[in-house]
Amino acid sequence: MADVILVLNAGSSSIKFSAFDVQGKALSLVTHGQVEGLFSSPRFVAFNANGEKTGEHAWGDGVKLEHAEAIAHLGAFLRGHGAGHHLIGVGHRVVHGGAHFTKPVLTSPEVLDALDKLTPLAPLHQPHNLKPIRIIAERNPGLPQVACFDTAFHATQNPLAQAFALPESITKNGVRRYGFHGLSYEYIASALPEIAPDAARGRTVVAHLGNGASLCALAAGKSVASTMGFTAVDGLMMGTRCGNLDPGVILYLLDELGMNAREIEDLLYRGSGLLGVSGISGDMRALLASHDERARFAIDLYVYRIGRELGSMSAALQGLDAVVFTAGIGEHSKEIRQRVCEQAAWWGIELDAQANASGGPRISTAASKVSAWVIPTNEELMIARHALTLIEGASA
Repeated sequence: MADVILVLNAGSSSIKFSAFDVQGKALSLVTHGQVEGLFSSPRFVAFNANGEKTGEHAWGDGVKLEHAEAIAHLGAFLRGHGAGHHLIGVGHRVVHGGAHFTKPVLTSPEVLDALDKLTPLAPLHQPHNLKPIRIIAERNPGLPQVACFDTAFHATQNPLAQAFALPESITKNGVRRYGFHGLSYEYIASALPEIAPDAARGRTVVAHLGNGASLCALAAGKSVASTMGFTAVDGLMMGTRCGNLDPGVILYLLDELGMNAREIEDLLYRGSGLLGVSGISGDMRALLASHDERARFAIDLYVYRIGRELGSMSAALQGLDAVVFTAGIGEHSKEIRQRVCEQAAWWGIELDAQANASGGPRISTAASKVSAWVIPTNEELMIARHALTLIEGASA
């Protein structure tokens, strides 16, 4: 009977899952999918490793499905399609590990209590990330669970890169730059030695461009700077998030427009970025297909912001040897990659148009001073690797 690691990524209205077959030290994908629209129109869908649909269920419009019910449905599906498999543990994506949790950990009531206390640092994510851990622990207390943190990879940054210019009376409460998308960056760092050895050894900026977007500066595979800071709304312009914003704008929204904290939160996280600027969509695909001038302006601003922040990350590295594109837009939009590389031509990036059109992995010419790459990320596999290591270590 083959051992299996389950990976869960729970949000406020969805639970994404992947299951990996353990073959010695190797991990291979068995199934993946999600339960989405939990509190509006819940729908479950699952696929096998080849992308073929293996399960689907809809509860209907207006139905509210709790996380516990979604996990119960997922468990029933896995048991029904898991002949010959034995679940040995569950790995979870947890957005915030704070200053203390700088590596993955086996969960316990004490660990969960400590992670609960970090909720003010990530109120939109942390409670939902932790909820499935508690549900599974209650139903199957003997099953090992591992929490993997989106902030942990950035713990290698020096104190200057993490600091805000605020009084100690404030920063001692944990107000500092943490950085996010760490599991994605960690996976890219693990893949670079085989795909691009020079980039793995050198100064590389990884562009995680999806609905959420950020850049990370890697020196020999270690994080030295990132565009996201105290929260995941900082840095680059994103699908619906504003990115960098003068704090004075927040004061203006409070004092002059009479907005309250929750209204501002909704604006910055859900009503800004590509969606807010274009007034059309937060989906880059829709904007690229549009002839509306507002869509073009939103794309122009998106590319411009990447170029500005690429300069910042390069300064932190004191040079640049490679750029890596990853995540949904980074992996699939040849136009955005082209425009970012053209804007960074002053660095010595010379794009290979044919290679870029085919998706790489190398999309720069052989003569390019700075190489450019497309490497698909795999946060789920990274979580499964961590979970396997800790579970095996605990049972040794």
